[in-house]
Amino acid sequence: MTDTPAFRRYQGPAGGWGSVRSLARHGLRRRTRTLAALAQLRRQNKPDGFACVSCSWAKPAKPHPFEFCENGAKATFWDLDAGRVDAAFFRRHTVTALRTWADCDLEASGRITEPLRYDAASDRYVPVSWEEAFAAIGRELKAIEPAAAVFYASGRASLETSYMYALLARLYGCNNLPDSSNMCHESTSVGLPRSIGVPVGTVRLEDFEKTDCILSFGQNVGVNSPRMLHPLQEASRRGVPILTFNPLRERGWERFKNPQSPPQMLGGAATRISCEYLQPRAGGDPAVLLGLCKALLELDDAARRDGGARVVDTAFVEAHTQGFDDFVALLRALDWDAIARESGLAPEALRGVAEVYARAESAILIYGMGLTQHRHGVDNVRLLCNLALMRGSVGRPGAGVCPVRGHSNVQGQRTVGITEKPELVPLDRLAAQYGFEPPRDKGLDTVGTVRGVVDGTVRAFVGLGGNFLRAAPETERLEAAWPKLRLTVQVATKLNRSHLLNGEVAFLLPCLSRIERDRQAGGPQAVSVEDSTACIHRSVGVQAPASERLLSEPAIVAGIAEAALAPNPKVPWREWVADYARVRDAIAETYPVDFHDFNARLGAPGGFPRTNGARERIWHTPSGKAEFHAVDLLSATGFDDAPERLRLITVRSNDQFNTTVYGYSDRFRGIEGTRRVLLMHRDDIARLGLAEGEQVSLVGDADDGVHREVGGLRVTPYDLPAGCVVGYYPECNPLIPVAHHAIDSHVPAAKSVPVRIKREVDPRRVPAGPAP
Repeated sequence: MTDTPAFRRYQGPAGGWGSVRSLARHGLRRRTRTLAALAQLRRQNKPDGFACVSCSWAKPAKPHPFEFCENGAKATFWDLDAGRVDAAFFRRHTVTALRTWADCDLEASGRITEPLRYDAASDRYVPVSWEEAFAAIGRELKAIEPAAAVFYASGRASLETSYMYALLARLYGCNNLPDSSNMCHESTSVGLPRSIGVPVGTVRLEDFEKTDCILSFGQNVGVNSPRMLHPLQEASRRGVPILTFNPLRERGWERFKNPQSPPQMLGGAATRISCEYLQPRAGGDPAVLLGLCKALLELDDAARRDGGARVVDTAFVEAHTQGFDDFVALLRALDWDAIARESGLAPEALRGVAEVYARAESAILIYGMGLTQHRHGVDNVRLLCNLALMRGSVGRPGAGVCPVRGHSNVQGQRTVGITEKPELVPLDRLAAQYGFEPPRDKGLDTVGTVRGVVDGTVRAFVGLGGNFLRAAPETERLEAAWPKLRLTVQVATKLNRSHLLNGEVAFLLPCLSRIERDRQAGGPQAVSVEDSTACIHRSVGVQAPASERLLSEPAIVAGIAEAALAPNPKVPWREWVADYARVRDAIAETYPVDFHDFNARLGAPGGFPRTNGARERIWHTPSGKAEFHAVDLLSATGFDDAPERLRLITVRSNDQFNTTVYGYSDRFRGIEGTRRVLLMHRDDIARLGLAEGEQVSLVGDADDGVHREVGGLRVTPYDLPAGCVVGYYPECNPLIPVAHHAIDSHVPAAKSVPVRIKREVDPRRVPAGPAP
């Protein structure tokens, strides 16, 4: 951050020269291996290259010359940082001192290059051999009850690593396998199976070429999945209407200039993306979705009255769905005034969108965490399915439900067993395959892990990547309890906050990046990942590793397993590490429907798809049909409005992916040099007697008696609905109570957090700046 932050309105499109300048700035950073980075960018997301380590958007069979986005390139630059975090680094810095560093500065220190053990006496990490580290971790795990140990996974680990890691936890004796999906799209994994019988979306990349209409809900394409802008741009140019619902106006849904198009870059006009952009209140999604469904029903009533073509796809509804009559009764009873009040949108606006949707033969419904991260996030997902089912927009070319996942393999790791839910795993098959009795009790998810750390029932935490302490809710209480853990193990490439609060015994284990060459006893190795459209891709790294002392993630998992578990001749850990193709054979044996002939199919351009019953209109629900969800619900927040209570939305910046902050340039929002901001509607600023530029605190307004506060936030006017405020993630995570999560899915409700504002200083002493 800088001492003189700047606030200016950004006039440019997504992409364009702004993206090029941003990449140049990051690529020419003092310690980035620029030439190596440029060479690797040519291989990024290519069939013979490596899968991007940031987002999980689909990889096309015929890739663009540069198949990466701005944030994907930043992730590559980040992994190729020439800085080094080793024993010499920790001789210069104590762990206590490092806790005062900003998140960005910690990761900018460079790659971790050797295994390290925390030494409490010196307050430093010190070198340790891999053999000593594995032996000590094994001794500690053997001394801890399996129910008290947690095996967390970020969404970055490959399918091979994830399969081995899940097996390690179950052989150890627990299903405590929380992952980053618990924090974002678990509402999808719960809601979609109840409605359409699959836990993933039904759209593939080719559907964008055939669609007649695209609706998006609560998803920021320009920051979280910029490569999706390519098919969106092509659809817009074909005249496909794109209608967007999002509380904030985000540049990616407005205009895009393709950096790979010389005519556009050399003076051509940017492409308009959305033809309609509506800004609902935070948590007003049920009212929006039910309002659209009610408007469709009204159009259908009018068509029946006038003898026109039906708007509701009655043939589809009658043949493939259940519960439609109850849903219709609910819609007819809904009051438009209540819909308008809760959604923040005029009925005429919703009716206008419904008319466009009704004219489309095939429509894609996109959504992100703006739907899932609410108290009623599962209901949001199911209501979106209702909207699709009314028009038969599932199981048809160019149509479907499209959740946009975040991290690069967050969907895939769930596919191969990383889940706390035993019912999602073929435990009987694992039992026969490996000769053991898997645990059958439900394990700890992210919410359960936070509670267990705070109340002391969790004694060990093993983290396969990620930055759990920053990503999880209830940050301050979690950090206060964390040092009481007996064992903490962190597998990582770069330093972050989670590595600086340790248990009594703590290890930091550095692994290869996906970009780097992975050579084992059986020769060079490839790994695999699953993208957001449920297609499986090969990933091959060729960059020289940052250190000779790095191990691959499969090797680290195997090392821990061999030290912590009794020998099992049916689990060939060493052979798996020598040849990852043998891991893929094991995956195919456990999951034969999705992964038959795994090795033979791996490497197909565009990936090979998993089975998806809903795409074929085969519904794996209890009734054997797609299910309409009739719920009398207009707000997803789970709390009532109250005087001075505001709805906080947490967001990422343009210079960020998940908890990784690359810099302090949120270009699209016009915020430079700081993340300590609070975006507010001008009417709220005036109503609360605040001044632009004033420094304030946000105070949690949950009714649980716990004080939560984040201070030092600069009041900044912004275009968003009145009654809503916006702050950055993860800085605002301390305001999210662990109990404020989605019903059933337990996703932290980070898109509608009850807060109020506390003034910190006299606003007359704080200079105001121009509004973005």
